[in-house]
Amino acid sequence: MRSMSHETMIARLSEPFGSFPEILMEWSRIKGDELALRDDKRDVYWAELVGLVERLAARLVETGLQRGQSVAILGTSSVEYALAFLAAVRAGGVAAPLTTSASREQLEGMARDSGAIHLFIDAAKAAELGPDFMADLVRVPLEHIEQWMAPPGARAPAFTPEPKDPFNIIYSSGTTGTPKGIVHSHLMRWRQFAATALSYLNAGMEVRSLASTPLYSNTTMVAFLPVLLAGGCVRVMGKFDCARWLEHAEADRTTITMLVPVQYQRLMDFPGFDDFDLSSLRLKYCTSAPFSAALKREVLRRMPGGLIEIYSMTEGGVVCLLAAHEFPDKLHTVGRPAPGSELKVLDDEDREVPPGTPGHLVGRSLTMMSGYNNRPDKTAEAQWIDPATGEVWMRMGDIGRVDADGFVELVGRAKDMIISGGFNIYPSDLEAELVKEPGVREAAVVGVPSRRWGESPVGFVVLEEGAADTASILAAVNARLGKTQRLAALHAIEEMPRSHIGKLLKTSLREKAAQLGGVQ
Repeated sequence: MRSMSHETMIARLSEPFGSFPEILMEWSRIKGDELALRDDKRDVYWAELVGLVERLAARLVETGLQRGQSVAILGTSSVEYALAFLAAVRAGGVAAPLTTSASREQLEGMARDSGAIHLFIDAAKAAELGPDFMADLVRVPLEHIEQWMAPPGARAPAFTPEPKDPFNIIYSSGTTGTPKGIVHSHLMRWRQFAATALSYLNAGMEVRSLASTPLYSNTTMVAFLPVLLAGGCVRVMGKFDCARWLEHAEADRTTITMLVPVQYQRLMDFPGFDDFDLSSLRLKYCTSAPFSAALKREVLRRMPGGLIEIYSMTEGGVVCLLAAHEFPDKLHTVGRPAPGSELKVLDDEDREVPPGTPGHLVGRSLTMMSGYNNRPDKTAEAQWIDPATGEVWMRMGDIGRVDADGFVELVGRAKDMIISGGFNIYPSDLEAELVKEPGVREAAVVGVPSRRWGESPVGFVVLEEGAADTASILAAVNARLGKTQRLAALHAIEEMPRSHIGKLLKTSLREKAAQLGGVQ
C-alpha cells in the first residue's frame, strides 16, 4: 500500500517540469534512515545526503561559483564524485565531469571550454597530472571533500532552475583535439529521468542501482539520476570487475543496473557466474555500443529480470527502446522509437527512402541537447532541418533501416560505410558472416584505401583457442558473400580496441590495417 508521502512524490514527478534539488530534499525527509549512495568505502543515508550536498554547494558559491558556471570533476567514480556532481547542480552551476582517459592536453581543453573555476580531482589523477595542472583553478581533492565543505548546517543560497538553465556538460569521446561539450538543460534532464523515476514508483519497485560505468559518461546517468529521483539507492563502482559486480549485486539485492555490451560479455564468460544469486534484478539496461542478438539471448537466458536496450546519442535525437524480453524475434534490432521520439531514414541527398531501405538516420525527441558548448558551427553540422517544416532533427551518424513492424536495424556507422568500386558495403553485414564461423569470438570490418577499388573491406577477428586459421575463415566467408562485398584481408588480434564504455575504436583498426598493408 502506498503511503501519502509516496503519492505526493508521484504527483511531483508527474509535473511537466521540476527541480532536481527540491526532489532530493523531499526524499531526505521521507527516507532519512535509508541508503542513498554507497561505494566500497562508505555509505551515505538520505538524511545525510542533502546536508552534504548543501554544505558543498554553499562552499562553491562562497568561492565564486556563479549561476550557470561549470564545476569540473576529474577522477574515478566514488561517493565523493557523486556529491560534487549533485552539489554543482544544487548551487545553480553546471556539472562538468571530465573523461579520465583523455590526454593532458584534452583535459586542459575541456576544463577551459567548460568555463570552470573549480576542479574536483582525485589523488590518482592529481599525482599523474602534477600540481601545475590547472593550477589557477580552485582545486579540491575529492578524498578530502568534507574538509573543504562549509560547516555542518550550512545551506546554499536558494536556486530555482529555469527550464533552459544548463544542468551538465558531457564531453564526447573524440580521439583528437578537444572533445565537444554536449550541454543538457534542466528541462531535458527532467523530461528524461522524471518519467523513468515515476515508472519505478508506479510499479512499486525497490530501487537499488549498481552503476559500474564511469560517472563522466552519459551512459551512467541512467543508473544514477532517475534512481535518486525515485528515492532509491545508487552504488557506484570505481572500476568494473566481474567478481566485485556479482558480489555487490547479490549482497545489495540490486534491482536495476546499466551495463555496456562488453561488460555483459565479460559477465557471461566469468567462471562461477551462475553461482551468484541475482534474483532481485528487475531491469537491466544496455546502451552505447552494438549489442549482438546472440549476446542478448544469452543474457536473457542467464540473468533475471527484463532487458532494455536504449539506442540514442548523448546529443539526443531519436530514442529507440527494445524490451528484449518482450520481443525475442527482434533481437537483431534496437527496437522502436519511444513515445515522443520520431525517426526518418534519408538517402545521401537527404531525401526520405522507402521502408526497408538502408539510409542515414535522423531523429528528434523531447530530450535533445541545447547544443555543443561554444561550438555553434558543430551544433549546426549535427542537425538536419526539415525543409518542409523547419523542424530541427539530429543526425544520428548511423546507417539503418526500418522493418515492417517499425523496428530499427542498424547497418553501421555512416563514417564506417565502405564504398568499393561504387558499391556501398555495410560492415555489419560482413561482421555477421564472420561471427558465424566456429571459433570466431568477435569480428570487426573496416575500409582501407585501395588503388583499384577506392576502398576495400578488411576484417579483424578475435579467435578462441582451437579456431581455424584466418586464411580458412576468409575463404569460407568470402564464398558466402557477394562479389562486391568480399574481404580483401583478414587479421587475427588478441583484443578489440575499445573506449572506456566499450565502443569499438575502428579508427585504431584502420591504422592497424594500414600498418599491415597488403591491399591493392
